[in-house]
Amino acid sequence: MLTVAYGETVLNANGEPRSGRPTSSAIDENVQAVKKIVLENRRITIREIAEDVGISVGSCHKFISNVLGMRRVSAKFVPKLLNFDINPDILKRVITGDESWVYGYDIETKAQLSQWKSPGEPRPNNARQVRSNDKVLLTVFFDYHGVVHQEFLPYGCMVNKQYYLEVMRRLREAIRRKRPELCKNNSWST
Repeated sequence: MLTVAYGETVLNANGEPRSGRPTSSAIDENVQAVKKIVLENRRITIREIAEDVGISVGSCHKFISNVLGMRRVSAKFVPKLLNFDINPDILKRVITGDESWVYGYDIETKAQLSQWKSPGEPRPNNARQVRSNDKVLLTVFFDYHGVVHQEFLPYGCMVNKQYYLEVMRRLREAIRRKRPELCKNNSWST
């Protein structure tokens, strides 16, 4: 008796499905069992699913990735999960800040220096550029609506505790001028 494999079905010489053990565990009830287990516990491993359903780990992996189209991803860590249903205006009260060095001029990036050329043209040359020595520290505070306060570090000034205390005092004054609604109940936070 001659058997010929065609796709997922193994046929005998007469064109009828041959008897015996199936060549694959990809029957609908196994796929549905795997899907049910995954939807109940999304952190379960493939090995645990395979043991529960009674199929091989390879078949289980094939069902999850190819048949169900699922993939395993890691959760993204965030400092705190905010609930906007409880307090939809929570981000409107947050004032945050950042500092960055601002240069007299910035060098162009490699992408900015790139240009189109025809096949016969030579490659363009560019001189190596050095970043400017003229730089100053910019401190910016902003909220939901935009910039609240900005200032440049004075030349020769040291960044220390005393400097930051002065910056915070000036920030508080800027909030009183630009965002008086936040100062009424001291509901802003940095």
